[in-house]
Amino acid sequence: MKEAMHYVKKENDVVQCELCPWKCVIADGERGVCGVRENQKGKLVALVYGKPVSISIDPIEKKPLFHFLPGTDVFSIGTVGCNLKCKHCQNWQISQEREIMGEKLMPEEVVEQALENNCSSIAYTYNEPSIFFEYVYDTAKLANKKGLKNVMVTNGYINEKPLKELYRYIDGVNVDLKGFTEEFYTSVTGAHLQPVLDTIKRISKMKTWMEITNLIIPTKNDDLDKIREMCGWIFENVGKNIPLHFSRFFPYYQMSEISPTSEDVLLKAREIAMKVGLNYVYIGNLLTEEGENTYCPESGKIAIERKGYNILKNDVEKGKCSCGEKIAGFLE
Repeated sequence: MKEAMHYVKKENDVVQCELCPWKCVIADGERGVCGVRENQKGKLVALVYGKPVSISIDPIEKKPLFHFLPGTDVFSIGTVGCNLKCKHCQNWQISQEREIMGEKLMPEEVVEQALENNCSSIAYTYNEPSIFFEYVYDTAKLANKKGLKNVMVTNGYINEKPLKELYRYIDGVNVDLKGFTEEFYTSVTGAHLQPVLDTIKRISKMKTWMEITNLIIPTKNDDLDKIREMCGWIFENVGKNIPLHFSRFFPYYQMSEISPTSEDVLLKAREIAMKVGLNYVYIGNLLTEEGENTYCPESGKIAIERKGYNILKNDVEKGKCSCGEKIAGFLE
């Protein structure tokens, strides 16, 4: 445990957490929405500090990040808890868990193990990493000093001040834009859309490399007009060079009755995004002929060829395609 950052004390030992848009007002002995930040006699405590419940070495492409150190390994950690209640969560066993558990692994040990396993970066992932803010913050600072990069895989539900404080040490991020209507967010995630859009816009003005994932769920957020609207918003607010990953849904958790996303819808979504003007559009959780490759926006050549999480060919040198065109990203 460690005293939390970003909270204010109120009367009668009540505290208010200011980490995410919920701004939970928490009485003594209670926890916030995330389930891992507890008021202990007027002091907000981060219960999962140094207690990852998931530890793994992954290819960076699995995050997914396709334009960030391609072909490298990333040391990945996650804890229990989350500040969203997504009905389709594939990691619900840990994200919705409220019993504090996990292996003791302090920031210094995370960095040490990442280096020992020849990882180029550390990813804060599996559940929502902003809820273990202090653990990420301390680990990322140490990693930065040791030459490791830091990656967030996030739902984007974080307030501006903590975002700016943390992202000084975050080099790459994938933001999960779960849908593009308020109705979807409230009914499926229990949260709200606008804070996520605000986060995306704020990160786009930072030095952190960003990619976006949109999981397409049949009957929930697969309306092609809304997908076109979302792609237009991304183009206008972030730019044409941000990679967008359309991901295939599989039945999970409280949405086990919904069928997997059809290949046709995913291909149409990719086509829409490219027509809107986005240069790098991918399809995840489904093997397709073109949906995993990075194409040069100028020549149309395959700059990076992938199959699954494996890179078959990488013709990008010094950030450029063999034709001389710059390929956006953090590629070296």
